[in-house]
Amino acid sequence: MTEEYKDRLRTEKVAVSERLAGVDISAYQLSRIDRRIEVYCREVADHPQAHNLYEQLAVERFFRMVDKYGLNAVEVLKFFALYENLYFPGKTGLQKYKLTPVQTFQYASIFGFWKGDRRVVRRVMLFVPRKFSKTTSSAALGVNDVLYGDANAECYTCANSEDQAKKCFSVVRGCFRKLDPKGKYYLANKTEIQSRRPNRPAFAQCLTANANTKDGLNASTVIVDEFAKARDAELFYTLTSSMGARKNPLTVIITTASEQIDAPCFEMVQGCCRLLLGDYEDDSYFAHLFMPDVDDDEGSEDTWRKVHPHMGVTVSIDFYRDEWAGALRNGAEAMLAFRTKLLNVYAEAETRAWISATLARKMMRPLSLDMFTQRHSVMVAFDLSESDDFSAVTVCIHNTTDRTMHFHTDYFFPSGALTGHPNEELYRRWAEDGHLQLTRGEVIDYRTIVGHIVGIAKRFDIIKIGYDSWKAQEVTNMLAAVGGNDALKPIAQTFGNFTAPVESFEHWAKEGRITINANPINAFCFGNAVLGFDRLENCKPEKRSQTRKIDGVITMLMTLRLFLDAEQ
Repeated sequence: MTEEYKDRLRTEKVAVSERLAGVDISAYQLSRIDRRIEVYCREVADHPQAHNLYEQLAVERFFRMVDKYGLNAVEVLKFFALYENLYFPGKTGLQKYKLTPVQTFQYASIFGFWKGDRRVVRRVMLFVPRKFSKTTSSAALGVNDVLYGDANAECYTCANSEDQAKKCFSVVRGCFRKLDPKGKYYLANKTEIQSRRPNRPAFAQCLTANANTKDGLNASTVIVDEFAKARDAELFYTLTSSMGARKNPLTVIITTASEQIDAPCFEMVQGCCRLLLGDYEDDSYFAHLFMPDVDDDEGSEDTWRKVHPHMGVTVSIDFYRDEWAGALRNGAEAMLAFRTKLLNVYAEAETRAWISATLARKMMRPLSLDMFTQRHSVMVAFDLSESDDFSAVTVCIHNTTDRTMHFHTDYFFPSGALTGHPNEELYRRWAEDGHLQLTRGEVIDYRTIVGHIVGIAKRFDIIKIGYDSWKAQEVTNMLAAVGGNDALKPIAQTFGNFTAPVESFEHWAKEGRITINANPINAFCFGNAVLGFDRLENCKPEKRSQTRKIDGVITMLMTLRLFLDAEQ
C-alpha cells in the first residue's frame, strides 16, 4: 500500500464520518422493522473512531440502497425469525441465539433489497476475524435456502479442506435434525441433506476442492468458508458458474484473513474495498469488512474492539490480551497468526515481505566476535534510540576467500524504560538470556554504545562506521574524540541508499553466503521487516507496526552499503 493510497484512506475516513453524521437516521424508521438495525447504524455513525473505514462505508451504502430500493421488512423479518428459532451448537449443547445488532444489519443488507420478485444482493463478502460466529451465520443461510430458497434448491457448503467444509455443513445438518428429529421431511447424512417434501424438492451438500462430482450442478446458494486459505478458485467458480438459471442465487464468502496474498481471496477483498470506496458500482454485492484503519496501533485494545464486532459477545477482551502477550513472547510466527486471525489483516497486504524469520534462523550461527582470531577488516554501523527502541550495533566481516559475510549484531536498551513497555516481558527474557544489553537510566546511555565500538576497534580494523545522522551527533562526537573521525560516514535513510544492499543481501542469503550471530532478536527484527517502495521502485525495509522493531536489519544493511561503496 503506497503512502498516496494511505492518504486517500485517511481523507475518506474523515469524509465518510462527516457524511454519516449528517444522515437523519430516524427518518428511515428502521426500528419499525427491528430496533437492532437502527442501533447498529447509529453506533457506527455516532462513534466513527470505534469503527473502521469500510464498516462506515457499508453503513452509508446501506442508506443509499434503502433510498433506491426501499427495505423489504417481510423478507428481513422472515429470516430473523428463522435464525432465532434454529438450534446451534453452544457451550451447553444445542441452543437458540438472538441476533446481534451487527448481524441484523448484515442480514437486512442481504435480504432487504428487491426489484420485483428478484433479490438485489446475490454475492456477499463477510470479512471478519476469528470467533465471530462465522459458522452459525453461514449455516443459517444454508438452512434458509433449503427451506425457502429457489425451487429445487441446491445449497453447497465448501471450503479448501474437507474438515473446514464439514464444519459449516455439520451445523446445517444439526439444524435440520432438530427441526425434523424423526426425519419425516428431511433426510440428513454426513454429506447431504435431502428434502422429502413432495412440493419442495431441495438438498444441501458438503463439497471440497478435491470432489469429483462437480458436473451437472445447479447451485442456488454457495457458502464458502475460510476462502482466504484457498490456493485457487476452481471450485468457487465451478459452483458460481452453475447459477445462471437461478432466480435468486446467493454466493456467500465468509472468511478471516491469511498470509496468502497471492491467493484469489486477497484480490476479492481488495475488490470489495474498491467497491465500498466507490471506485465502481455493483448493487448485487454486499461487503462487510472488519480490519484496522491505516494508522491504528495493533497492540491497542481500541483497535481490537474496532476489528471484532462481537467483542464481549462471542470473544472477550481478555482473550485478545492473552493472545497478544503470547504473540509478543513467541516470535514472528505467533505474531503473524495474531495479525491474520485476530486483527484480520493480510500479513503482507501493505508491503512485500522480505527475509522471513524462518530464513533468518537458518542463517544463524553460534559465532561470537571472540572466535575471529584474525584481525579482519570490517564495516560497522549503529542505529540509535532514546527510550522506546533498541539501539543496535552491527559488525560485518567479509571473508574474501569464500566470499561470505558474517553479520554480528548487538542490541542495547535502557533498563528504566522496560516497565510498562509493550514488549516488556519479551525484552526482560532476552536480557536474562544475554541477548539484550540493558543500560542504566530512562534513555539509552550512548557511552555504552561508544565503548562497544571502541572494543570492536581493538579486535578488528574498522574501515568505516555508518550511521543515521538523526540523533547521532553526541555519539559521533565521542567517537571522533577517540580517533574515529576518519571512519565515520553518514548514511541517509533513503530508499535509494537501501535498494542495492537489500537486493544483494536477499540474493546472497538465498545462496548461503550470509551468516548472522545466533541472537533471537535478529530473527525478531527480520520477521518484522517488510519492503516499502517509492515511486521509482527503490526499496527499503519498514516496520510492520510501531512496536515491531527492525533496528538490526537496518544496521546490517548499512554495513553492506559501506562494503558496496568501497568496491566501487
